[in-house]
Amino acid sequence: MVRIATRRSALAQAQAFQTARLIARRAGAQVELVPMATTGDLHPDRAVGDFETKGLFVDTIRRAVLDGDCDLAVHSYKDLPTEPVPGLTIAAVPPREDPRDVLITRSGYALATLPATATVGTSSERRRMQLLRAKPGLSVLPVRGNLDTRLRKVADGEFDAAVVAMAGLKRLYAPEEAGGVGALGLPLTAAPLEPGECLSAAGQGALAVECRAGDEDALAVCRAIDDPPSARAVRAERAFLDRLGGGCLAPVGALCTVTAVGGLELAGMLADPVHRRVLRLSAHGGYDEPEALGDRLVTDLLAAGGGELLDSIAKVRARATHPPGEAAH
Repeated sequence: MVRIATRRSALAQAQAFQTARLIARRAGAQVELVPMATTGDLHPDRAVGDFETKGLFVDTIRRAVLDGDCDLAVHSYKDLPTEPVPGLTIAAVPPREDPRDVLITRSGYALATLPATATVGTSSERRRMQLLRAKPGLSVLPVRGNLDTRLRKVADGEFDAAVVAMAGLKRLYAPEEAGGVGALGLPLTAAPLEPGECLSAAGQGALAVECRAGDEDALAVCRAIDDPPSARAVRAERAFLDRLGGGCLAPVGALCTVTAVGGLELAGMLADPVHRRVLRLSAHGGYDEPEALGDRLVTDLLAAGGGELLDSIAKVRARATHPPGEAAH
């Protein structure tokens, strides 16, 4: 029996269930899901930035694997801190779901046709900055709650639109339907945002399957479900994110794809929320060197103005933390 630790949210359990089905099909093993609450789940009304520690949505399930209470943990890869955890290893990345963001509306709008002054719900600074880059007149407001709650806020007219991850829609709501929104019975439409419109978060759409380092039985199960192209793409994106400091200073986006000739293409985005600046670049690299590609794109981005952008953000935050006349200790 393979025991999988997962968050209790509907989306997390859907992801774990789909991973369990893949394990049963490819490894022939029986699987038990073990839902549990993380620090982030226990404080749903607090913004992520209010916490001092990283890994709010993975801490409890990682501990369950480390302690031997579970064999595997299934994470949304974009939720994982970039720092490794001693004793654990990410042993598999199953085939990646659609990494794009998607615009949810009641009227069938795409981003190009969305009214210039529409109200859009998203709590992601990465999404907000790219939406405003495309349409500066939009009113982009934070929205809290799970995926179901955010969709209903659009259906009820609280927002004209919302931006969510396409992968979440497909995993949670009837993947055979366009965007999956119809499964809720809501009068909504889903229009994918192409990478040129809104670059996704590093690792978006990918799952990370983690186990104890040296657990040969768990490692064998993971090898059966691993998808090397998905794993390499995410490694490039995560290297880009890690080199920028985990995105702690500025909104960051990254998306890597395997090219027709078997190489990798990585697009990266860095934004300055204060001055509404968005900097984007891309780079190509070898299939077996994803981390080197991520590092190189950061070097190019910093040389193209990203360094000054980060310095500007750091100065603004320092002034906000220590107003004039207040000593910094």
